[in-house]
Amino acid sequence: MKNLTPLTTTMPTMSSTHALVVGIANYQKIKSLPEAVLKDAKDIYEILISPQHCAYPSDNVQLLLDAKATQTALLQALAKLAERSNHNSTVLIYISSHGGQIKSGSYAGEYLLPIDTNCTSEVLLAQTAISGTQFTEALRAIPSQKLVVVFDCCHSGGIGQPKDADASEINTGLPESYYDALKQGRGRVILASSRSSEQSYILPGAVNSLFTQHLLDGLRGKVIGPGGVIRILDLFSYLQPKVTKDWPQQHPILKAEIEENFPIALYMGGKATTPLPTTSPNDVYEYDVFISYLAKDADKTWVRKTLLPSLESKGLKVAIDSRFPLGVPLITSMERAIQQSRYTLVILSPNYLESNYGEFENLAAQHLGLEESKYRLIPIMREECTPRLGLRILFLLDMTDDDEFDTNMERLIYQLLQSPAGRDGELNSKKSVNN
Repeated sequence: MKNLTPLTTTMPTMSSTHALVVGIANYQKIKSLPEAVLKDAKDIYEILISPQHCAYPSDNVQLLLDAKATQTALLQALAKLAERSNHNSTVLIYISSHGGQIKSGSYAGEYLLPIDTNCTSEVLLAQTAISGTQFTEALRAIPSQKLVVVFDCCHSGGIGQPKDADASEINTGLPESYYDALKQGRGRVILASSRSSEQSYILPGAVNSLFTQHLLDGLRGKVIGPGGVIRILDLFSYLQPKVTKDWPQQHPILKAEIEENFPIALYMGGKATTPLPTTSPNDVYEYDVFISYLAKDADKTWVRKTLLPSLESKGLKVAIDSRFPLGVPLITSMERAIQQSRYTLVILSPNYLESNYGEFENLAAQHLGLEESKYRLIPIMREECTPRLGLRILFLLDMTDDDEFDTNMERLIYQLLQSPAGRDGELNSKKSVNN
């Protein structure tokens, strides 16, 4: 257990932020949801417009609760987002409601269910709900390349069954294939409260759903905020393990097509100092991190003169080849270091990719992560290069820009002091994650 020195960053700026927040509990012709659904939406709305937190302009955030969340109103609100946002806007859509799917037949597909949805027949449901195609088209009309859609829709309880004698069953919840379709397009992130095979829970005595409670906590300052902003992948990295720890039967998922880990909100209104954890997690690892790098030329100089001192100055315990015991085979020491470290950093450069030892180290770390179903390998791009596919599909931290070194170090140190996340998120990243 170690004390850590806090890091500071400069004040951020974010412009053109927009949001739509929807909460539907008391349906007209469908089984109701818990009142916590409305509380979730109200609290998300309040945190978004709070100057001390996310600091979205209140005029740019629309809240639709129960009777106001009709099919017409929802489609108009989505069209309004498309009209008011631009290429550089940040757009957040939060939906807590029923979702449903018709398994087969002429109206097979997924549907968001507004307050006035009528499910007494498949025809009426298709006419009064918002189909997956309609919602996808509405999202495509939004020009923003920083768009996040948050679903807290898979609540327990049915939505009622149609009275048609030959009608297909209408199932509650939304499948992951629905989220896959919605994420299509540059800069799109879909964050859902649970897998399609699970329900989203409200714990006994809680005023918010489990998922939204941790989402709110993150936006209130518990997620890391380097540079005074909360970035979408950092928010998910905080949220996912918290939910599953509190209720192992629920696993939030993330689907994305993004080129950067973009900001979704200000951190504490743009506060310049981010509180880092004060100690390492209470886990089995002897080291916080093992550094895999090419121990020659520029790579060696950067790791030993820049990266290593920066990590150790914050109290992290680092395993590195220069400290391996004498008289022990190098490969044996590498294996031990990977096993005994919470994370392995892979320092990528053209020369590293040609190194046989480097290939062995990152393959060993990835294999160990697969065995444990945890992400324990973090690639760092020190110099522009094209790593193999097994590394490109991971979240890469781009440290090729010296001007961003302090901000990137803050993100890195924060991650190294978190327990490794399970493999429940999905990211389709087209290049390394910046900042």
